[in-house]
Amino acid sequence: MTTPVLVTGLGVVAPNGLGVDDFWSATLSGHSGIAPLDRFDAGRYPASLAGQIADFDAAAHLPNRLLPQTDVSTRLALAAAEWALRDAAVGPGDVRDYDMGVITSNASGGFQFTHGEFRKLWSQGPQFVSVYESFAWFYAVNTGQISIRHGMRGPGAVLVAEQAGGLDALGHARRTARRGTALVVSGGVDSSFDPWGWVSHLASGRVSPVADPRRAYLPFDTAASGYLPGEGGAILVLERADAAARRGTPRVYGEIAGYAATFDPPAGSDRPPGLRRAAESALRDAGVRPDEVDVVFADAAGVPELDRVEAAAIREVFGPAGVPVTAPKTLTGRLYSGGGPLDVVAALLAIRDGLIPPTWHTGDVPADYGIDLVRDAPREAPVRTALVLARGRWGFNAAVLVRAAAAPVPAA
Repeated sequence: MTTPVLVTGLGVVAPNGLGVDDFWSATLSGHSGIAPLDRFDAGRYPASLAGQIADFDAAAHLPNRLLPQTDVSTRLALAAAEWALRDAAVGPGDVRDYDMGVITSNASGGFQFTHGEFRKLWSQGPQFVSVYESFAWFYAVNTGQISIRHGMRGPGAVLVAEQAGGLDALGHARRTARRGTALVVSGGVDSSFDPWGWVSHLASGRVSPVADPRRAYLPFDTAASGYLPGEGGAILVLERADAAARRGTPRVYGEIAGYAATFDPPAGSDRPPGLRRAAESALRDAGVRPDEVDVVFADAAGVPELDRVEAAAIREVFGPAGVPVTAPKTLTGRLYSGGGPLDVVAALLAIRDGLIPPTWHTGDVPADYGIDLVRDAPREAPVRTALVLARGRWGFNAAVLVRAAAAPVPAA
């Protein structure tokens, strides 16, 4: 029998809340982190709303020596990892260094850091470029910095698949734990809100131009006009059940029970998109029937043609209105590598509290979508199993299934 892989710690850095409690309270009450960009003059761009983290003071959370060598995204990831390990009550010496791994996802790299160094290169010369540019820009930097800071010398990796990447990281972390690593820190965090990063977002052609924060990002709505980018994400502590029992973990949020990834066929193909296959494969991996799933956390692209594809996939797997569907990311925007892990955190908290968070602001769902979208207020319901979906540009699809799990009992 395969050893279960449990989630024993959570760390959240989200536009609508720093830390698990603040994020969850905001998610249930409808407190949004969407606002006009304020880090540069975005008024001349066709869109200017985003999910920004406004109250994070890196100097309050990290040693001064790390500040000159880290991008915004790395600082957020380091803080989230610290909080997740503290939540899991992992102390120095509790787990051997080679029994701890770090597997994260990142879609942008250190955008703000590297573009600042580019400006120095072009305006002042190469001698003014920071030596830290050699790694601060890199997709793997969050994995590296977390592993160094916490002395984690086990397996390390980074996955890049845009919005789907964070779920891929959790899936790979589960695989790593099953292969023998006792504890794996995993998840995703992104931030790219300098002018160059913003233009990169806009280049997708999918960012909503609507100026009203309550009307700009409306997934599954007849008025859907695109999505809003956000920054942040979540870092989770994953442990094999036997290792968690030996350590005496104080709490278990749930089990990463299933995972799958697929790719869409090329444009113009007559083959169907891969999202449905990802969902079905994740259920099969977990040994769970569709009628045993209590809620689906949707990718929620906010683009009508993509929303329609996702609604069809959910309807075909679960039947018309066969399962509650939600997308709390309307309060944060799409966080790229951080979006999937943040939805997994919300799913685990829904299991803990028996509350499904709503899709705030979406109001008019086309009848032919055939989905039971939770709206307007949290829905009380027993939740033991939740499916989280994510799609990245260029055809990435990922699905993670989480379910309730009891704390393991130490062997006598």
